[in-house]
Amino acid sequence: MGQTKRWVQDIEGGKRQQDPRLSVLVRAAEILRVPLEQLLTDTAPQQSADSTPPAHALRVIDALYGPDRDDHVPPRDVLQRRLDYCCVAFQACHYAALSRDLPALIGDAGRAVHTASAGEQSEAHALLSRVYQLVTSYLHKYGAATAIPAALAADRALVAAERSGDPVQMGAAVRRVAKSLVHQQRPAAAVEFATAAARRLADDLTGRGSLGLSTLGMLYLTAALAEYSRERAPGRVAAAGGYLAEAGEVAARQGADLDEDYTQFGPTNVTLHRMDVLLRLEDGLGPPCTAAPNSAPSTEDMCPAMLHWSARRPRPGVGDVARTQSRCGALTEKGTRCRRLAMIGASRCNLHRGEWSSYTIEKRKEAERKAKTRKRRK
Repeated sequence: MGQTKRWVQDIEGGKRQQDPRLSVLVRAAEILRVPLEQLLTDTAPQQSADSTPPAHALRVIDALYGPDRDDHVPPRDVLQRRLDYCCVAFQACHYAALSRDLPALIGDAGRAVHTASAGEQSEAHALLSRVYQLVTSYLHKYGAATAIPAALAADRALVAAERSGDPVQMGAAVRRVAKSLVHQQRPAAAVEFATAAARRLADDLTGRGSLGLSTLGMLYLTAALAEYSRERAPGRVAAAGGYLAEAGEVAARQGADLDEDYTQFGPTNVTLHRMDVLLRLEDGLGPPCTAAPNSAPSTEDMCPAMLHWSARRPRPGVGDVARTQSRCGALTEKGTRCRRLAMIGASRCNLHRGEWSSYTIEKRKEAERKAKTRKRRK
């Protein structure tokens, strides 16, 4: 935006103005590539399945349906380097780079399969599957508008993975298909698909070391999130906790946080997923529990986060949401720290946030009085 870091900090802290000018928000929306209304409202905009994807995503979608060409096929090591670059760009959220490079990579990887010799078919299909997996993850970022082409890319990724015979690519492709099923409002099918693949591939993935363990652990994490996407009930909450526990065991066997196959899987990733599920329960983002009281799971089947939830009332209230909101912490006139809840999206409460607050005005006036007193003494 052409502004300094200090300027951004002042805007966030409310020191410049409570509400930025519309021109500032327009510029911010352009930089972030989001609709202006998304910055003006507290609720996320709802997308419909028939909405038009952004232009940069359309380039990737067109490549999925484009005709096969007779262009020169780069060597496999060159394709692998291009794929690695795109994977790093995806992790860094450089989606503009993906929209530029993915269309050509889709075509080149497909032609590499057709021209590969019999002994190179497995590696060629594995690379093609990985390309389609990345395309799927990229398109999922745009929600319902790209759900159908994302599902197509996920199916192609799974077909190529099966032809490669590589259990790592099979597991990674299954994870993309499961996420596509969740985007299609079919979380039950996603859970069944992911868990069945985890059971089928467990031995083969375990034998592949940390790369296989990361793939297996991510399958369980995918199943956990898909389980919670269903209508909430104690049995399903316990099932999600069970999948998180399975992922935790895999992470313990792996022993450290690794970025195998760009998954960032490890104990920290499992903990973050567990906290994600817990915060969803705490904030009441899911539907209220409607299961019969006698259907509650035993505490032996629940992870610590789910035990915490089960000990609370079935439907979180305002007090539960408040627990996830930070305290103000500003220094008061008594020399203590303010214990009021901070405003949503800020680090201070309404009394201590920004130059417009009564507390800040009073402190400024006091400083001015002290300055005048010192001047008179001179």
